[in-house]
Amino acid sequence: MDDFSSISLLSLAMLVGCYVSGIIPLAVNFSEERLKLVTVLGAGLLCGTALAVIVPEGVHALYEEALEAKHHELEIPKVKEAETGAEVSSVHEHDHSKLHAYIGVSLVLGFVFMLLVDQIGSSHVHSTDDPEAARAASSKITTTLGLVVHAAADGVALGAAASTSQTSVQLIVFVAIMLHKAPAAFGLVSFLMHAGLERNRIRKHLLVFALAAPVLSMLTYLGLSKSSKEALSEVNATGVAMLFSAGTFLYVATVHVLPEVGGMGHSHKPESGAAKGLSRTEVLALVLGCLIPLILSIGHQH
Repeated sequence: MDDFSSISLLSLAMLVGCYVSGIIPLAVNFSEERLKLVTVLGAGLLCGTALAVIVPEGVHALYEEALEAKHHELEIPKVKEAETGAEVSSVHEHDHSKLHAYIGVSLVLGFVFMLLVDQIGSSHVHSTDDPEAARAASSKITTTLGLVVHAAADGVALGAAASTSQTSVQLIVFVAIMLHKAPAAFGLVSFLMHAGLERNRIRKHLLVFALAAPVLSMLTYLGLSKSSKEALSEVNATGVAMLFSAGTFLYVATVHVLPEVGGMGHSHKPESGAAKGLSRTEVLALVLGCLIPLILSIGHQH
C-alpha cells in the first residue's frame, strides 16, 4: 500500500472513530444527576489523557525521530568512528540537551497560544450586559477551539509521520492520537451538554473537532515537498507538533473544564443550602476518568 492510501485510510478511521465516540453522550438520555456524573467522568478523561497519553507520546516521538536520524548519521566505517569516539559522545550529550529544550518550549508555546486565544475571545465579555452569560459562551467556544487546535496539531503530526514513508512510525502516531481523541470527543460533548448548548450545535462542534485532524493530516502530507520532508525530520516535527498540541490540551483541561466541573456544586448565594464541591461518587468518577487513559497507555506497546 502506498503512503497516500495509508494516510487516507488512517484519516477516515480517525474521523469515524472520533465522531462515534463523541456521539455516545448525545445518543443516551441522561437525567440531570447522571449528566453531571458523565461530565465529571469526561473532565477526568481529558486531564488523564493530557498527562498520561499525549505528553509521553510526544516525548517518545521526539526521541524516536532523533534516534533514527542519529542511526543514519552514524552509518560510517568503524575505524572512523573509533577515531572520533569522544566527539560522538559529546554530540550525543548535546542532542539530549537540545531535545529537553524542545519538550519544554513546545509544551509552553501550546499552553501560551491557548491562553492568548482565550484572552482575545473573552475580551468582548465586558461589552455585554450579562458578563456571566458572555463568560459561559466564551468558555464553550474556547474549549472547542482549544481541542480543535490540538486536533489540528495532531493532524500535522500524522501527516509528517506519513511523509517519512515508515509504516511503523505512522501506526505509532495514529494509535497515540486515537487513544486520546476518543476520550477527548466524549469529554468535549459531555462538557458542552453540561454548559447547556443545543444538541444540534453540539453535533456541529463535534464534527469540526472530528474533521480537524484528518483534514490537516492530508493537507500536511500533500503539501510537503521532498526538501520540506527532510527539513521537518531535522527539527523533529512530529514530536514537536504532538507536544505543542499537548500544551493546548493541558490548557483546556486545567483552565476551563476542570474548574467548571469542580465548581458545579458551589453556590455564590450565602442562603443556598446546596452541597459544596463534588460528591464522593463524582470524585470517584473524576479519578476513574483520569486513570482510564493511563491504563490504556500502559497496554499500548510502542
